[in-house]
Amino acid sequence: MRTATREDAVTLNHPRTRRRRLGVAAACAGLLATLLTAVPAAATPDPGDGPAVEREVSQGVQAEVAEAIAEGEIPGQDEIVHSANIEHVVNVPKEALKATNSDLAFQGRYAFAGNYDGFRIFDISNPKAPKSVAQVLCPGSQNDISVSGNLLFLSTDSSRSDSSCNSTTQPATEKSSWEGMKIFDITDKANPKYVAAVETACGSHTHTLVPERKNVYVYVSSYSPNAAYPDCQPPHDGISIIKVPRHAPEKAAIVNFPVLFPGEGPDGGGNPGGPTNPGVSKTTGCHDITVLPEKDLAAGACMGDGILFSIKDPENPKIIDQVQDNVNFAFWHSATFNQKANKVVFTDELGGGGAATCNAATGPNRGADGIYDIVGKGDHRKLVFRSYFKIDRHQADVEVCVAHNGSLIPVRGKDIMVQAWYQGGVSVWDFTDSAHPKEIAYFERGPVNTGQLTTAGSWSAYYYNGYIYSNDIAKGFDVLKLNDRRTDPAKYVRLRELNVQTQPDYFD
Repeated sequence: MRTATREDAVTLNHPRTRRRRLGVAAACAGLLATLLTAVPAAATPDPGDGPAVEREVSQGVQAEVAEAIAEGEIPGQDEIVHSANIEHVVNVPKEALKATNSDLAFQGRYAFAGNYDGFRIFDISNPKAPKSVAQVLCPGSQNDISVSGNLLFLSTDSSRSDSSCNSTTQPATEKSSWEGMKIFDITDKANPKYVAAVETACGSHTHTLVPERKNVYVYVSSYSPNAAYPDCQPPHDGISIIKVPRHAPEKAAIVNFPVLFPGEGPDGGGNPGGPTNPGVSKTTGCHDITVLPEKDLAAGACMGDGILFSIKDPENPKIIDQVQDNVNFAFWHSATFNQKANKVVFTDELGGGGAATCNAATGPNRGADGIYDIVGKGDHRKLVFRSYFKIDRHQADVEVCVAHNGSLIPVRGKDIMVQAWYQGGVSVWDFTDSAHPKEIAYFERGPVNTGQLTTAGSWSAYYYNGYIYSNDIAKGFDVLKLNDRRTDPAKYVRLRELNVQTQPDYFD
C-alpha cells in the first residue's frame, strides 16, 4: 500500500526541482490538528451563490510560500506546469457566469459546464477552439449537471425563494424555501428551455442518472439535515429517486426515498462520526453515487461510509456491502468503478473542500483516494481495501487542494483515470495494480493568491473522445491533450454521451 513515490515522479519530467517540504510550518502552528479533528460541515464549498471565501494566513505561511516559489519547489502565482506527456491545448475564461465552476457533462460535440450561477454549453467539435453556445443564468449552488437525450438536469443545493431561475437566497428555516432538481429541454442547444422542477428533501447536492428507454431515473444525493429545517429533517439517511418521463418531463416526480442506512433513534444508521470516530463525518445521506447500468451496480460515497449496491430494480436499490475507514477517511466524496467492475476508487474530501491538505504535514494517506477490490459474486460481493493514492506534488498552504471528481481513461486491460485535485491540478494515474498505484501525468497552476487560502483549481477533470476537459473553479474551461503510449489506445474509443457518474461500458 503506497502512494506514488519520488522515484515515480521523476519519470514525469518535472520542470523544476521540487523537494516539496511544504506544510510543515502549518502543522507546527497547530493548523493540522484542527483540520484532522474537525468534521466537515459541507462536502464542497457552499458559499451560497457567491464566490468562495478567501481566508488570511499567517505571515509565517506567506513567507514559506514565497520561499518555495523562489526555490522552485512550487510554481509561481498562476504559473502553469505539467508533465512532458500533457499538452495544455486552450483555456476559455469565464464570461457571464462569474461564480464557482462545478461539474461537466458531454453529448456529441457539446460540453456542458455547471456553475453556481447556472450552466454553460460549449461546442467542442474543435477542441482547440471551443465555442460558447449558450450561458444560462439560473443561480443555486452547486448546479451539478448531467444530460440524457434532449434533457439536462441541474442540482440546486442552496435554499431559494422558489424554483425559478429568478429566485433569491432564503433561509432553510422557512417552509416556503425550495431546493431540488431542475430539468431543461436542450433540443436547441443555443436556447435551453426550463421545463420542470422537483423539490427534494435537503436539496440536491449531486445527482446520478439511471437512464432507460422511456424514462430517466435520477438518484438525488443530499445530506446534513437539521431539526430547524422544515424540508430537511433528521435522520435523512437515504436518497430521493425521481422518475422523469422522457416525452413528458413536466410529470417528473419522486417515486421513492430508500433509506440506505437504517437505524433506530433520531440519528438513524451509518457512521456516527465524532466523538465515536473523531475526524470522521457522521453519515446523514450520500454525497455522490456512481452507477454501472449495464451491470446493475452502483457505488455510493456517503459521508462516513462507502457502499456497494444493486440497482437491478432502479426504484428500489439494494445494499450489497458497506465499509468505513475511521483511520484515514474524513468524508467519502465520490466513487469510480474500473471497467471490469471489480474495483472501486473512493475519494476522501478531507477538509470539506476548503483546506490545504496536499502537503507534507497531512501526509500521503489522509485526503487520499482509497482503492477497493470487489471480491465475490452477486449479493455476496465485498469491498476489500487495497491501498491509498494521493498526489505527491505538495501544494502550498494557501492552496485548497483535495481529491475530487475524475473519470476512467478507457484503455482495455488497464485501470487508468484522470482526476481533479482543486489547486493540486489534474492528475492521471494508473491503478491496474490495486496495491501499487502511480501517477503517470499531471497538469497544475501555481497558487492563485500567495497571501490567502483560496478555493480554486480543477473541480472536475474528465476524459472524453480523445481529450481531457477540466472545469477550473476560478480560471474557466481547460482542454488538455494526453500523449502517452499507455493511454493512446483510448483515442479510438468514441462516446455519444458521457455523464461520468453514469459510467458507460466503454468497449461495448
